[in-house]
Amino acid sequence: MTDAQDWKETLEDLACRRERAYGMGGPERLAKHHATGKLDARARIDRLLDPGSFHELGTLVGGDIAADGLVAGAGRIDGAPVMVGAEDFTTLAGSIGPGGNAKRYRLAELALRNKVPLIMLLEGAGFRPSGEHYGRTPTDLIAQARCSGKVPTVSAVLGPSAGHGALVAPVCDFTIMSTQGAIFTAGPPVVKESTGEEVSKEDLGGPEVALASGVIHNHAEDDEAVIDDIRRYLSYFPSSAWSYPPTRLADDTAEPRPTPELLDIVSRDNRHAYDMRAVLDVVFDRPDWFEVQPRFGPAIICALAHLGGYPVAVVANQPQVMAGSIDADAADKAAHFISVADSFHLPIVFLADNPGMLPGSASERAGVLRSGARMFAAQTAATTLKLHLTLRKAFGFGSMAMSLLGFDNQVATFAYPGATMGAMSAAALSRATKAGEDYTEVLKQMELEASYRSAGHLGFDELISPVETRNRLLAALQHGIFSRQEMAEPVARTVITP
Repeated sequence: MTDAQDWKETLEDLACRRERAYGMGGPERLAKHHATGKLDARARIDRLLDPGSFHELGTLVGGDIAADGLVAGAGRIDGAPVMVGAEDFTTLAGSIGPGGNAKRYRLAELALRNKVPLIMLLEGAGFRPSGEHYGRTPTDLIAQARCSGKVPTVSAVLGPSAGHGALVAPVCDFTIMSTQGAIFTAGPPVVKESTGEEVSKEDLGGPEVALASGVIHNHAEDDEAVIDDIRRYLSYFPSSAWSYPPTRLADDTAEPRPTPELLDIVSRDNRHAYDMRAVLDVVFDRPDWFEVQPRFGPAIICALAHLGGYPVAVVANQPQVMAGSIDADAADKAAHFISVADSFHLPIVFLADNPGMLPGSASERAGVLRSGARMFAAQTAATTLKLHLTLRKAFGFGSMAMSLLGFDNQVATFAYPGATMGAMSAAALSRATKAGEDYTEVLKQMELEASYRSAGHLGFDELISPVETRNRLLAALQHGIFSRQEMAEPVARTVITP
């Protein structure tokens, strides 16, 4: 027998073993899975990655248990390397065994080692019951936590995700769920056994619950839409904190241009609400921006966008919701978003139009001051480029959380003429001090003059017309980018989060 024949038998054996792993849970389970309208684990990876770029690792882990319920490896998205793992629900409900856990650890280890994003596609039942303790089997969450702030981490919940596997999602920078997704500490059978409560998986941790709680950031209808949004989300980010975000080649959407549309969108009367999303449509490269967590804390809009081809993070008050008052949920959302943007060197554009933190007993019970302090700490600690614009009003601690505070190392601070600001509005101050009618009028006039008095003491770099908005922000950003004359490095966190 020749050496070539020896190799032939060996390689045929390898191919046979691989083929068993590629078959996942078998034709019957795959057909049942596909009948629900979902992609299987390997099809999800194919949809996510550039064609032909996937290189699997740990294919033979698990022996007779195909890939031990986790398809894992390296690939590329728009040419940029990533690490990806997909739980295979057709194999023992995507549960985690010792081999699968080791693969999870290895994925995160390589993501950090190679400085590339980590993506986890979740649909699994958590640790697999085995009657034995896994001892010092490497824990994937430890490795994933080490990735935080160093490489972008993204997860998708594409079916029921429970137990240890479900913890992957809230540890990630960004998590998105399909309509068929559900996430919980323990599934309905365990809840019934532990507490006696009978509840469906949808009511326990379906999209409505997970989005309302803030555990999940975004929602998309099906597997394909979720995966497409992951690709879009990552397009704004560098591969790691050791590099700067990729700049788009300039096209006609990235050119300087006046914004007269804002004269019609932003009412001069503070009592008239407008949709801040319409402002984003006009100011940033279009059609482009991607909102993060739109259904949680809607009083603040957090979005990824491009300004003149530069990726930026946008934190904007939404006057259509509670007049833009910042509640606990909005502040918590913004704090996390600001930390993620800062970690990966995305400039942050603050668009302020708020009467302050949301007052009232319900807001206080929700911990609005703690959450507001968390947002303030995040934006003050941010070392990335920061640009601020007050459109109409910015009062009290809410203005500080939105980076209006002077001497905060902003690249630029602007306001529209007539913008009102101070500790509180004239109307609120009149009521609080029981001011007479004459003094109330004085307070109102002082409020109207606030932007000019502030500009007179360089409280803003400049008062600008709404028509100048995009061009002044873009010019300031372009100047700020020149500060990047050294290699990018991970941000050192020195603030204890409130």
